[in-house]
Amino acid sequence: MAGVYDFSAQALQGDEVLLESYRGKVLLVVNTASKCGFTPQYKGLEAMYKALSPKGFEVLGFPCNQFGSQEPGDAVEIGGFCERNFGVSFPLFAKVDVNGDKQHPLFRHLKSEAPGVLGTQGIKWNFTKFLVGRDGEVVRRFGPRDKPEVIAKAVEALL
Repeated sequence: MAGVYDFSAQALQGDEVLLESYRGKVLLVVNTASKCGFTPQYKGLEAMYKALSPKGFEVLGFPCNQFGSQEPGDAVEIGGFCERNFGVSFPLFAKVDVNGDKQHPLFRHLKSEAPGVLGTQGIKWNFTKFLVGRDGEVVRRFGPRDKPEVIAKAVEALL
């Protein structure tokens, strides 16, 4: 069975990133969007990243345009928006699908390891978050309404 470290993803700048490079770190994998009501969560995600990254924590942001077409931009627009408006310095990846026939294999794995309410696997909206332990195992799924400030407690428990 595949684990998180068995996947790779294209960085926003275009390079292929082996998730193996994050081995031993606590990860929060988030599907993001620039024009969503939850977009202000970028601020909390960045604050948590800055505070906890020295202890071995990474936020991995995956822009997605599947929900209300709320991430219409290209890589340059997405990166510029995130940096300019929220000072995002955590890794951002190329835009992906998180549901459907073209979903990124990482998200297929995350959803199977941490199903949503009543066992549903589909992601319902932007800013769904998956917490991954240092061993690469998916620990928990958080919904879009779960703010980074609340999730920080679960992250700290794994650090």
